Amino acid sequence: MGNKMAVHFVGAGSGAADLITVRGKELLEKTDVIIYAGSLVNKDLLEYAKEGCEIYDSARMTLDEVLDVMREATSSGKDVVRLHTGDPCLYGAIREQMDSLDEAGIHYDYCPGVSAFCGAASALDLEYTLPGISQSVIITRMAGRTPVPEKESIESFAAHGATMVIFLSTGMLEELTRRLVAGGYAEDTPAAIVYKATWDDEKTVVCKLSELAAAAAENNITKTALIIVGDVVAAKGYDLSKLYDPDFETGFRKKR
Repeated sequence: MGNKMAVHFVGAGSGAADLITVRGKELLEKTDVIIYAGSLVNKDLLEYAKEGCEIYDSARMTLDEVLDVMREATSSGKDVVRLHTGDPCLYGAIREQMDSLDEAGIHYDYCPGVSAFCGAASALDLEYTLPGISQSVIITRMAGRTPVPEKESIESFAAHGATMVIFLSTGMLEELTRRLVAGGYAEDTPAAIVYKATWDDEKTVVCKLSELAAAAAENNITKTALIIVGDVVAAKGYDLSKLYDPDFETGFRKKR
């Protein structure tokens, strides 16, 4: 659980307040200060905070302002929870905070959360890795204000034909579709849009790759959504797992 006078980076989960981990909930209940990503984190999670807890919405703060709160709190003998959406190891901008805390000699730890790509799979009752279809998942994004390295282009990833989960790209679906097709996906490749996975207003749309932009427009989805592309979305023609095959021997079960 970490030492006193520490910063705890906590993954809030994909949306629903009860999808935070037990450890994350306990940290929220005990901490003296919460800095949460107000633009994305479910505010119901703040109900776990103890009376008198100081709460800051980082959506209205700069990095320096966030770090100032952390430094002041820990120097006063207070614990801090930095509450990020999903699991902050994906597009969470936590490394820059950790590096600054290292420079300041402030202890921190990291409690993982349920990523939005896991929440999206649950919304669709989807398995990303189906034998005979795809055994790899590529998680990426389109370039926006934050650039993407040239070696990680959408086209180069599409060439693998694996399952792709695309963050932060809902406003660029026409370009995304064009680049996915240019990379090798067929226009009729199964695809899905998952808006606010696991939230009360969650919405899912399954379509063909060529229909992504139109489907999003028809459903008024412009942001806060994940795009999933690949044959696993259709869940057809896959092989059964060898793990449960009676002719497959494991360290726990003989052939039958």
